[in-house]
Order: sequence, then structure tokens, then C-alpha cells
Amino acid sequence: MASKGLQDLKQQAEGAAQDAVTAAGAAVQQVVDQATEAGQKAMDQATKSTQETMDKAANQVSETVSGFGKKFGLLK
Repeated sequence: MASKGLQDLKQQAEGAAQDAVTAAGAAVQQVVDQATEAGQKAMDQATKSTQETMDKAANQVSETVSGFGKKFGLLK
């Protein structure tokens, strides 16, 4: 009878350990997913910011070239 009780206790401990491993794995996966999402958002923002900066620079160059053209009589 004591053997049956020990066997039950062992099974309960194994089940609890497996549940803990499963929960820990899920928690780690959630952290990885959040970090991945945050990294993607940061990359998206950096890309957007870079594109906006490039657009502004291109507009400034265009305006400067146009100004030179008008100044030297090449453009009306």
C-alpha cells in the first residue's frame, strides 16, 4: 500500500514538474514574441524616419538646384 502511495506521489510530482516546464516555456515564448514585436516596431520607425529625412533632403536639393537655375537664367 505504501508503494501505491509513493507511485501516486511520484506521478503527481512528475505532472507538476511538466506543468511548470510548460508554463516556463510559454512565458519564455511570450517574452521572445514581445521582444521581436518591439524590434520590428523600432525598425519600422527607423525606416520611416530615414525615408522622411531622405525626402526632405531631396526636396532641399531640388529647390537649391532650381534656385541656381533661376539665378543664372537657366530656368524661368
